[in-house]
Amino acid sequence: MNEAAAGGRSGGYAPALKRLGRTDYTRTWRAMQAFTDARTPDTGDEIWLTEHAPVYTLGLAGRPEHILRANAIPVLKVDRGGQVTYHGPGQLMVYLLVDLKRLRLGVRQLVEAIEGAVIKLLDSYGIKAYGRRDAPGVYVRCDGREAKIAALGLKVRNGCTYHGFALNLDMDLAPFDDIDPCGYRGLAVTQLRDLDVDVGTSRAEIEDRLVSYVTRAIAGVDRKSR
Repeated sequence: MNEAAAGGRSGGYAPALKRLGRTDYTRTWRAMQAFTDARTPDTGDEIWLTEHAPVYTLGLAGRPEHILRANAIPVLKVDRGGQVTYHGPGQLMVYLLVDLKRLRLGVRQLVEAIEGAVIKLLDSYGIKAYGRRDAPGVYVRCDGREAKIAALGLKVRNGCTYHGFALNLDMDLAPFDDIDPCGYRGLAVTQLRDLDVDVGTSRAEIEDRLVSYVTRAIAGVDRKSR
């Protein structure tokens, strides 16, 4: 096993990056499961970047009553953590296929690393953001109220993760009105476009910067605190 794959004992962590373009949610989900089931201790970690056609997903603890109104968007029950959320074009999906055992990471450490990376990304665009211990994800203040800009949900199988997080870039936010986002009634949702970031001309830069922050955050976790 090389040191980079082992989680940065030499100072670096370099999972393979795959840019998938727009993909079908179910096919991508099944591909993550298959990848995880086929892993060996020497299988390298991967980060998949994609976006999906409109779909609602209900996590393992998801309750149907958090879908407030039926519409034409399909609803899938999936195996990530969390309640209900919406995915659609203009939202960046970051799937993390990570061997926690090899990295000597706990789930909470990974969640905090992800949140910290998104917060750093937003700070690099002049946006103040924060996480919440009681509600995973990343939040900002918009017009005097709290709004969620990134949702997070993972699945751990055999010490390895799949699923990941969603960052709202430039999308139609209306479908969030028909659900309790992440199970919270009245939770506002926002996106980079509405925070004056020119996503159209800088999406590749946003993706590259975010992946860099994520990998550096994972490499920098204090393993002694586990």
